[in-house]
Amino acid sequence: MVRLRYVPLEARGVLTVGGSDARAFLQGIVSNDMDKIDAQRAVYAALLTPQGKFLHDFIVATLGNAYLVDCEAERLMDLGQRLLAYKLRAQVELADATEDYRVVALFGDGGGSGGGDGVARALDLPDRLGAAAPLLGGIVMIDPRRAGLGARAILPREAGLAALEERGFALGTAAEYERLRLSLGVPDGSRDMAVGQATLLENDFEALHGVDFDKGCYVGQELTARTKYRGLIRKRLTPVAVEGPLPAPGTPIMLGEKQAGEMRSGLDGAGLALLRLERIEEAAKARAPLVAGAARITPLQRGGS
Repeated sequence: MVRLRYVPLEARGVLTVGGSDARAFLQGIVSNDMDKIDAQRAVYAALLTPQGKFLHDFIVATLGNAYLVDCEAERLMDLGQRLLAYKLRAQVELADATEDYRVVALFGDGGGSGGGDGVARALDLPDRLGAAAPLLGGIVMIDPRRAGLGARAILPREAGLAALEERGFALGTAAEYERLRLSLGVPDGSRDMAVGQATLLENDFEALHGVDFDKGCYVGQELTARTKYRGLIRKRLTPVAVEGPLPAPGTPIMLGEKQAGEMRSGLDGAGLALLRLERIEEAAKARAPLVAGAARITPLQRGGS
C-alpha cells in the first residue's frame, strides 16, 4: 500500500516574475515554452549562458497575474540578477517571495514509485506531468519532470500544512524524498550540475521535459539544439549504487587508469554520477568495476519516465 508523504523543501526559494511583459520576457530567455503554462499546467526549465552552459534550473507555475519560480534558495539572488540583466525596457517586476511561500514535495513511499496516481487522486489532479490547480491560496502540481516524483506545491506560509494531512499526507523526511529523487536520476540544481560547465542534454533535460525544441530562440539555444541533432552526448548523469563509503561530490570515478566520470550527490548507498558513456560500455564488456575512492560504483537504470 502506498503511504502518502509531504516534505517542506527548505532549500527551495520562490521568485515571482510579474508585469505585462513577463511571459514574453521569460520566453526569450529560458529553455522551455512559456506558452505551455497556464493555471492548469506548470513546466520545468533552465537558464543558460549564451554559450549554452547551465546556470539555473527551476519549476515555473502561474498564480494570478504572476509566475512563481521554484528555485534554489541560496542562489535565488543570483538568478534574479541574471534575469534583470535581460530586462532592458520590458515591463517586468521580480521579487523574492520566499518569506511568503514555501515549496513542498508530495509523494508516496510505496516501492520508490512516488505514489503515482495515488498522489494525484489525493490532490484532485489529473495524473499527468505538470497538471496544476490552486490550493490553499497557492498552487499544487504533478511534478513536471518525471513520473514517480509525485507532486509539488507552492503554498503561502501562513496557510499551514494541516490541509495536506486532511488529504491523507503525513509528514515525511528529507531523506525519504532524497532517496526517491536519486532513484529516478533527477538532478538537484547546482548540487548535480556544474554551474557554467554542464549542458542540458547530458543531464537528461529532454527526458525531464525541461527543454522545448520547437519554440523560438532563447539564451543558449544553439548549443542545446546542436547537441541534440548531431548526437554529441558523450556523458550522462546516471543513478548509481555505491558500495563502500559515499564519495564526496566531485570525486573522480575510475575504470582502471581511465577517468570514467565524477560523483555528484548521494545518500545511503545511492547517488548520481556524471559518467562517460564509452566508459560504461567498456566496464560492462570487461566486467570491470568502476571505483571512486574506496567505493565501488555500479550504474543503474533510472526509474520513472
